[in-house]
Amino acid sequence: METGAFSVLRASVSGDRLGPYLAACTGDQAAAARLYAWNIRISGAFHAPLGCLEIACRNAMHQQLSTMFGRDDWWDAPELGLHHTAQRIASDAKREVQRWRGGITSGRMVAELPFGFWVSLLGSGTDYETRPWRPGLRRAFPGYRGRRAALHLELDACRRLRNRIAHHEPIYARDLNADHARILRLLGYVTWDYAGWVRAHDRVPALPAARRDIGSGALAAGF
Repeated sequence: METGAFSVLRASVSGDRLGPYLAACTGDQAAAARLYAWNIRISGAFHAPLGCLEIACRNAMHQQLSTMFGRDDWWDAPELGLHHTAQRIASDAKREVQRWRGGITSGRMVAELPFGFWVSLLGSGTDYETRPWRPGLRRAFPGYRGRRAALHLELDACRRLRNRIAHHEPIYARDLNADHARILRLLGYVTWDYAGWVRAHDRVPALPAARRDIGSGALAAGF
């Protein structure tokens, strides 16, 4: 029956996508099908804390940038000196908001701008170190005492994990405990209270430990 499940998956998912799972299970089709299901399950679990991190970061950064430039539409402030790629992303977001949500408001723009845009504001940009970071953007992360570049690398790692999950790629071979710890650590830089709330509700910690039982078939691999 479980071998038949792999055939069902292969008919709809494609052999190329299933190949890594089959290799990880040394050719055992039943185990590969269970691993594929577990990957969906752990990916879904990670989606929640990653979403919480994105919302916390963008709201905190928006608040600080609005205060710094004295305007809610800080993305249009010339003194910010947005990188040309960020300018294009902001322009695209404005068009989408106008097209689908009516008039432009700061709340709609904050929701429309992708996670990569917010992460990029912590990159080098067009002198982002001395423009937004030092004057005030660093205050969006009151629990952080390190350098901007290191924070950018950590957030970008979360962005890449989020994109991998969004594109339904395998994450089973990653150090998922380290990924989870990074998300909670970054949330703590923004607000410890929210990080604690997420820690109390998310289901990631229980799933890596269950992988062995799911792989053996002792535990159902439902998602």
